[in-house]
Amino acid sequence: MSVRAAIWGEKQEAIEESLKAVDEDLFCYIRDFAYEEVLARPGLDLKTRELLAITALIALGSPKELATHLEGALRVGATEEEVRETILQSALFLGFPRALAAMKLFHKVLKGRGSAHPREG
Repeated sequence: MSVRAAIWGEKQEAIEESLKAVDEDLFCYIRDFAYEEVLARPGLDLKTRELLAITALIALGSPKELATHLEGALRVGATEEEVRETILQSALFLGFPRALAAMKLFHKVLKGRGSAHPREG
């Protein structure tokens, strides 16, 4: 299974079409380099890579991409608690406003998946 299929699941085709609509060459770089080379490297499992991606995307303030990787982390084996703890950890280094926004987005992702709401803290 490709890394994109593992992370994007049933949304793979829609995500690819959306990226292609922006720019075909950029889509190819994202597909081939980011996903099928860097994210497929040995040394870190895909769950760890997705938790790291979540932190980076919180730092960048990229909510659309963050939502994709919140779902991707769950899809490749991260638990709701692990994702929640990743977001909480980000508050220390990235600030509470960004962590709060990420946690709200995570709740939306969980609701869309029909998952239980993470405990309020």
